[in-house]
Amino acid sequence: MSRHFDAIIIGAGQAGPSLAGRLTQVGKSVALIERKLFGGTCVNTGCMPTKAMVASAYAIHTARRGDEYGMTTGPVSVDFARVMARKEKVRLDARKGVETWLKGMTNCTVFEGHARFESPTEIRVGDDLISGEQVFLNVGGRAAIPDFPGVNDVPFLTNSSIMELGHLPRHLVVIGGSYVGLEFAQMFRRFGSEVTVIEKGHRLIAREDPDVSDAIRAILENEGIRIRLGAECIRFARHKDGVAAGVDCTSGAPEVIGSDVLLATGRRPNTDDLGVDKAGVKTDGRGYIEVDDFLRTSAPHIFALGDCNGRGAFTHTSYNDFEIVAANLLDNDPRRVSDRIQAYALYVDPPLGRAGMTETEARKIGRKLLIGTRPMTRVGRAVEKGETQGFMKVIVDAVTEEILGASILGTGGDEAIQSILDVMYAKRPYTTITRAMHIHPTVSELIPTVFGDLSPAT
Repeated sequence: MSRHFDAIIIGAGQAGPSLAGRLTQVGKSVALIERKLFGGTCVNTGCMPTKAMVASAYAIHTARRGDEYGMTTGPVSVDFARVMARKEKVRLDARKGVETWLKGMTNCTVFEGHARFESPTEIRVGDDLISGEQVFLNVGGRAAIPDFPGVNDVPFLTNSSIMELGHLPRHLVVIGGSYVGLEFAQMFRRFGSEVTVIEKGHRLIAREDPDVSDAIRAILENEGIRIRLGAECIRFARHKDGVAAGVDCTSGAPEVIGSDVLLATGRRPNTDDLGVDKAGVKTDGRGYIEVDDFLRTSAPHIFALGDCNGRGAFTHTSYNDFEIVAANLLDNDPRRVSDRIQAYALYVDPPLGRAGMTETEARKIGRKLLIGTRPMTRVGRAVEKGETQGFMKVIVDAVTEEILGASILGTGGDEAIQSILDVMYAKRPYTTITRAMHIHPTVSELIPTVFGDLSPAT
């Protein structure tokens, strides 16, 4: 069967459904193709289910600290099956919502199956051959499985398969000391597992400043998580107690025995089985689709949005890709990928909120810098909540007074960072914040103070 549409969207992640909604609103016929789960990574294996588990872990951790707040309880036990059931309801409700919206959308035809290009304008889905004037790729990514010796000889988990886990690991070994790995490490430690994090680098989350990395390491180790850094040669073998992970580190035992292993070593785009070569779409050496500032590929009628374009690996960057494409194609409002400011959060507890450059990045551009820091022990709201771990750091151009970046590691840091981000987008000087009156008692109220006490970088 052959059908023609004004637009074809491949993938029902964060960008695809919203774009389908905008295109159909202006009267265009849309085919949306999804081969597996509606909602993409965020809904099914990323933000929503993992943050539901983080919330459970936070509640359990707080209950264990009840005596600090004047609450008397007995021993706190964890019903892991109920934790996972709560997670499952969150993601199933979200997935159903996306699927119902798309299948009820006027002028949108949903195809379920694997999409492959047969020409620049033709795509086959099962027995259907469909064509479109424009094509939008929102195919996302998946866990990258590194070629460690023995990795195929042992059972392992990824960020996707761990969502289906039916037991609480006795000892979870996490390979990869970055964002995904650290979130799972802390939550499973709070659920009651022993946890060891193995990282090839010489510090955790290497893209962050050393003081941020060190503070997060201290937070995790304080909860009993073992950290192994400098693991130059990681290898695996079966063991009577589970899996043996071999590590060549400068210190510590040469082998870690875990009941379960989680590989959290990065992502790869889902572009290897799309047939993009038949569409004239170029990819880079890692498989990411090359796009310009307007998210156009090397084939001008084909656009790539979300994780598959390598221009952002977050739900918010994927949704912003949709906004950029819709603004340019439908609203006569020129928007560019290069307009956006890097921003993200790491959802350990306390969370890390990040905007703009790190201090390390700012120093490399050669400007005169002003830097301000404050420990969370100086934040009244944090003291009142009994959550004083972490600190704030802001970086300013000493000449232009432009805010270059900020890190807030502390309770509410993922929310408080937004006020700094908004001033950066407004292209206003940091004094805009120092003259603002913030509400007491909040975490955000210390932001004017930290900007008001800047010192020249040494």
